[in-house]
Amino acid sequence: MTPELVTRLFTRPDGSYAFARWGRPIVPIVFGTDDATLATVKGAIEVVVAMSGHKMAETDPELGANLMLFFFRDWDELLAVPDLDRLVEGLGELVPRLKAQGANQYRAFRFDPEGTIKAAFCFVRMDEAMAEIPAEDLALLQAVQVMVLWADGAFRELPPLARANGVAVLRPEIADVIRACYDPRMPAVATDASHALRVAARLSAG
Repeated sequence: MTPELVTRLFTRPDGSYAFARWGRPIVPIVFGTDDATLATVKGAIEVVVAMSGHKMAETDPELGANLMLFFFRDWDELLAVPDLDRLVEGLGELVPRLKAQGANQYRAFRFDPEGTIKAAFCFVRMDEAMAEIPAEDLALLQAVQVMVLWADGAFRELPPLARANGVAVLRPEIADVIRACYDPRMPAVATDASHALRVAARLSAG
């Protein structure tokens, strides 16, 4: 992982740099799955959080749960979820746009005043493409994508998952980036690309 590659992971289409990590323990809740898949999703989150050095908790004192994952068949189902429009701003306009794009996943974040991640919402529409992905792979993929604020298209060149003996695993390079980003000596929020240089330095030192 060169400094240039790390920089690309957090650079927006307009060229601005934006990084944030969680500022509070993660408390996940999953909607739209059976018990077996629920355990798989929560297990994947636990693995990635433990790997990062961050923490989970039983409840968030302000929100109850702060990482919400929704699995569904049609985007319109979101409009029927009580109070979801209060948690995800602009949901009424967002759903038609995602339908028009044929999107099968979307993530939204909320932030604390200092800019750290306060809450995340993962929406996964189980179309044919998503249904073909093993539950373990899908769960791990979602867990990785909410651990930090990645740029759009961050994984276009380097997918976050790899396969080892037929099993999906977190790509070591991406795991190292997440660990470096959660180093207590690193800032929890960054808007300057010098942050990527500091991340890359920790990767090469490790």
